[in-house]
Amino acid sequence: METKYFRLIKTIVEEGNLANATEKLFLTQSALSHQLKELELQLGFKVFFRKRNQWELTEEGTELYHLGNTVLSSIEKGLNDIKKIQAGSTGTIKVSTECYSFYHGLPSFIQRMGVLYPEIQVDLNLEATHHPIQKILSNEIDIAIVTLKPEDNSLFCIPFFEDEILAIMHKEHPLSKQKKIVAKDFSQEHLIIHSYPLETVSVYQQWLKPNNVMPLKISAVPLTQVALEMIEANIGITCMPLWALKLFKIPEDIVFKTIGNKGLKRTHYLVVRKADKTKKYINDFILNFKEQFSA
Repeated sequence: METKYFRLIKTIVEEGNLANATEKLFLTQSALSHQLKELELQLGFKVFFRKRNQWELTEEGTELYHLGNTVLSSIEKGLNDIKKIQAGSTGTIKVSTECYSFYHGLPSFIQRMGVLYPEIQVDLNLEATHHPIQKILSNEIDIAIVTLKPEDNSLFCIPFFEDEILAIMHKEHPLSKQKKIVAKDFSQEHLIIHSYPLETVSVYQQWLKPNNVMPLKISAVPLTQVALEMIEANIGITCMPLWALKLFKIPEDIVFKTIGNKGLKRTHYLVVRKADKTKKYINDFILNFKEQFSA
């Protein structure tokens, strides 16, 4: 059923009769009368009881009128939503990060965005973890959180946070007596990481690999609490920033050591497509994200 018929019924009801509806619909009374007859023939029932100066809906016509209001309201809302999208004030943002630990702070941020910007929907894409740059280039996500600045010219990077990776071990571990940890110290160690591939592990990618060092043993332990329990039992060492441990109870017997002479520091970047960075809802996300995570 064409929307023009729903508009015709709605206008006749609101204006009281066909004659008054002509001004609203910018058609002659004859043209509107023809449309109504055409509709009633298609439906097989009368929509209005015709009276001299007032038209009343039949029982079937009443149902059709309510249906039309729903349809027209839905169309109007959809068109308004499209206009908002074109204006860039609303949209869905799919986010992923190269590091699982950074997901810890995102739920509270998403909740805040939902309150401040109800027209912006933020979705976490866990499947894109470890490969966020490839996913943003293939348009599967919209924003990536990474620690290595990508070189692709179609991407735009915004630095927002710097942290330091520390070596974490039991106080009785042999390396705990050293003031700082150097690359070669890892060669005979059991390194506990969150997950593979190694290219996503900061201490390996930014420190061990450039120094041609491979730990004696590597274990992937995706649960931070379990990794801390292993360290408390003096089973290996792990490396992570202090902020990643905020939600966990830190055992009293573990110690934190600086990696390298100046510390293993890294910069976190928000990465977006250059084609998207002018969209208002993307900028609203970025500004609020930097405000929450740059502190």
